[in-house]
Amino acid sequence: MAFSDRELLARLIECEAGGEGDNGMKAVAGVVMNRVEAAGGEYARVGQGSIRNIILQPGQFVCAADVVGGVYNPQNIYNMRPTEIHYYIADWAIAGNRIPEVGEALWFFNPYSPDCRP
Repeated sequence: MAFSDRELLARLIECEAGGEGDNGMKAVAGVVMNRVEAAGGEYARVGQGSIRNIILQPGQFVCAADVVGGVYNPQNIYNMRPTEIHYYIADWAIAGNRIPEVGEALWFFNPYSPDCRP
């Protein structure tokens, strides 16, 4: 099924940060949109200004993969059912809004995770 960019972003927001509150979801959306709008580097080259290209770029978001480590990943964007809040935040970020903590960041991390992924 071909989802619109808005739908893909809403699904990614739910999958990556659905349990992280509004600011967590806005942080994910902001980073995605910062990558979309990147003027140079890998994200500009691969993304070419496309939300779809950024979200589906291999190795960027676990939620965009059907299979992780050779095992089916049931928590993926294709299995998500976004609600009004996920669409609201997708629209908010697409309109150019960012939370101050994200600014122009191209990456994010979970400060509660015991270690960083390689």
